Parts: sequence; structure tokens; C-alpha cells
Amino acid sequence: MADMSPFFRRGAAKSPEDRLVTLIRKPGCHLCDDAQLVIEEVCGDLGVPWEQKDITQDPQLHDQYWEQIPVVLVDGAQHTFWRVNEDRLRKALTE
Repeated sequence: MADMSPFFRRGAAKSPEDRLVTLIRKPGCHLCDDAQLVIEEVCGDLGVPWEQKDITQDPQLHDQYWEQIPVVLVDGAQHTFWRVNEDRLRKALTE
């Protein structure tokens, strides 16, 4: 059963490989670059997949997060914005 539904998995602790970190950023943003370095290190250490989205390419993200860039989502829920705390991110991904 390779494809488990989200309903089936609800309530079960996720392993780091089953998490997803999303960095919402914009070009030329030094805080975004700083956030990416932390995400790359933490996700690399833990084996967590991550992605980045450009706020200038997505009107919905732009409207929702423009004043908070960079924004970090964990499994689609907002984890933090502006500055990423390495220890806090690591804890969120391993609990």
C-alpha cells in the first residue's frame, strides 16, 4: 500500500522524510537567502524534502504573505516568517 491517504495517516507521528518545508521568497531578498541557508542545513541533516516558491510568480502567495517574506511553511502550515531559527525548525521537524 504505497499510497496512503492523508486521512489514514492523520494522528501518526511523521518521520522527517514525510515532512515538507516550503520557503516562500522573492528575488533579491537577503533575509530569504539567510532563510534558505538554514533550511538547506536543517533539511539536509534530517533528510526532509524542501521546496521554494517565488512570491512574484504567484498572486495568491503575494497577497497572503507579501509583508512577511520570507515565510517558511512546514507541511503547508506557517512555521515562521522573516528569520528562521535553526533549533526551532529542527524541533518542528522531529516532533
